[in-house]
Amino acid sequence: MIEIRNNWHLDEINALFEMPFNDLLFMAHSIHREVFDPNQVQVSSLLNIKTGACPEDCSYCSQSSKYDTGLEREKLMDVDLVLQQAQEAKDKGATRFCMGAAWRNPTDKSLDKVIPMIQGVKAMGMETCVTLGMLTPTQADTLKEAGLDYYNHNIDTSKEHYGNVVSTRKFQDRLDTLDAVYNAGINVCSGGILGLGETQVDRASMLQSLSNLEAHPDSVPINLLVPIPGTPFESVEPPSESEFVRTIAVARVLMPKAVVRLSAGRLEMGEGMQALCFFAGANSIFYGEQLLTTDNPSAGDDQALFQRLGINR
Repeated sequence: MIEIRNNWHLDEINALFEMPFNDLLFMAHSIHREVFDPNQVQVSSLLNIKTGACPEDCSYCSQSSKYDTGLEREKLMDVDLVLQQAQEAKDKGATRFCMGAAWRNPTDKSLDKVIPMIQGVKAMGMETCVTLGMLTPTQADTLKEAGLDYYNHNIDTSKEHYGNVVSTRKFQDRLDTLDAVYNAGINVCSGGILGLGETQVDRASMLQSLSNLEAHPDSVPINLLVPIPGTPFESVEPPSESEFVRTIAVARVLMPKAVVRLSAGRLEMGEGMQALCFFAGANSIFYGEQLLTTDNPSAGDDQALFQRLGINR
């Protein structure tokens, strides 16, 4: 019987990170196999519906107005174009369509423009997800009424390291939005990024914050930083492959029933690394050649990878 806990101590999580690699993977895979089909991976597709000009100063992000990254600013996409992209994603095998807008927090007027997108994607029979920045409880309720299935709002890193990554908001602001989403009855999608200059203890603390929420996130995306020229983190040393896989495994141990998603950075991961991540408990990916502003393996490449690994979508 899998025990679901929301009271993990940091020293317990650090101890998991310190386990011999094979022992940790065996533990994580055993839990994963008990809860999920170990050869099933959920496929989501991500579309940037509004690009650039974000007032936040996240040190890793190409969409921040604070940095010159060469990214062209684009206004909110038309609904028809979004729905066309959603249909194409569905035709390629995606079961969830995620829409992201580079806002610090949406205005109510902006939210009104996103709602028809949510309703249109849902009418196609796909799960819907948006990431729009910080939300008020009232806005979260509005999205729930529109039929939204998932809201993504990553905490990025540990509360201790957070101020080294972004200064235009507080770590608690992230948690407040997650509370609003959870209380509105929307599935929570929240994870973090590895490669922000964090320590192993920071990774443990980040996972502690997620696993000790009132309810575990339904979806936990783990990103490998894609360094963007022009951002403060363009030259940060990435984690090793084993460090990344360890984080996936610890996330699976702490949050047994959450869907753990391999998100940004998969182009930098070879077949063996991705296979280890799936073994350690990752059971979702983003599908399609483009994420918000970074490149991603093609659908054909992922189909071939799944076929070689015996993975079903």
